[in-house]
Amino acid sequence: MAGAKLNNEIRTFIVQSLACFDAPSTVVKAVQDEFKITIARQSVETYDPTKRAGKDLSQKWRSIFEETRNAFLEDTSKIGISHRAVRLRALQRMAEKAETQGNMVLASSLLEQAAKEMGGAFTNRREVTGKDGGALEVKTLADFYADLAGANPQPGAP
Repeated sequence: MAGAKLNNEIRTFIVQSLACFDAPSTVVKAVQDEFKITIARQSVETYDPTKRAGKDLSQKWRSIFEETRNAFLEDTSKIGISHRAVRLRALQRMAEKAETQGNMVLASSLLEQAAKEMGGAFTNRREVTGKDGGALEVKTLADFYADLAGANPQPGAP
């Protein structure tokens, strides 16, 4: 179906889906499922102002795209998988199913992934310690340069 035959509800759906980083092929499938119409991937791409195909998108649709994108990026709390508890529950269901089906390798892998999740392996937080887990040795900039000069004396220096 050509872009001119899409009503505003469908166009809004497409623009908002793209603003939420859905791939054009995903949007095509969602439009088919939701509205029972078929649209070409290339037509969907014309509603993404961040892509070359969307360079001529009207200001109305650009504004909707930008508002949706900003709201989406600011509020990830609405995305279930962004919460550790949701991820752990999903991993538990998968591990139980894998174990029931006798797939111990998969079950073990899922248990390991859950342990890493609980241990913070998938976060950006890192604990930095000194030698043997002790406190870090803090040096002044002067001490740093003194050590550097002692290790690599300048040619002609005493």
